[in-house]
Amino acid sequence: MSDVDDEYMERLDQDLREIRGALFDDTLAVLSPAEPVCVSERVTVQEAVKAMVARHQAGVLVVDGEGLLAGIFTERDVLRRVVGQRHDPAGTAVGVVMTSGPEALRMRDRVAHALHCMAVSGYRTIPIVDEARRPIGVVTATDVIRWLANLFPEAVLNMRPGDAIKNPQQIDSG
Repeated sequence: MSDVDDEYMERLDQDLREIRGALFDDTLAVLSPAEPVCVSERVTVQEAVKAMVARHQAGVLVVDGEGLLAGIFTERDVLRRVVGQRHDPAGTAVGVVMTSGPEALRMRDRVAHALHCMAVSGYRTIPIVDEARRPIGVVTATDVIRWLANLFPEAVLNMRPGDAIKNPQQIDSG
């Protein structure tokens, strides 16, 4: 192997160690979770959807009278539980069609755990709560995908399918 090949392999090993470290060590805080849109169980589906659209979020967190997480209501719920079941959005309370007692994570939880929840359970939106179970953020699949993409060198991300890295020694890993 040439010096260039040795240098490339060393850089590749270093990049892989950094990626592994991020996968095992980064917490949800690095994703800068969005502030959640919270609504009461009594709010209508129509009002909840209006809040989702206004904030460009795929769901709302449903809180009880004490402000604790009681449920989640997402775009998927609109399709399956409202439109699919022919409920009237203006007359149906979000508490009737929400997912009750959703799994929630804390800021100190690892991104890898959120990724696992999304892959295994099919979640696209995960509530982030404090110790009392009050909503403090929302992590989406898009947040995790952006984080994953930032782990890879730009040269790799911009490759067309089937292309090979022509000058691996010139890869900028960030």
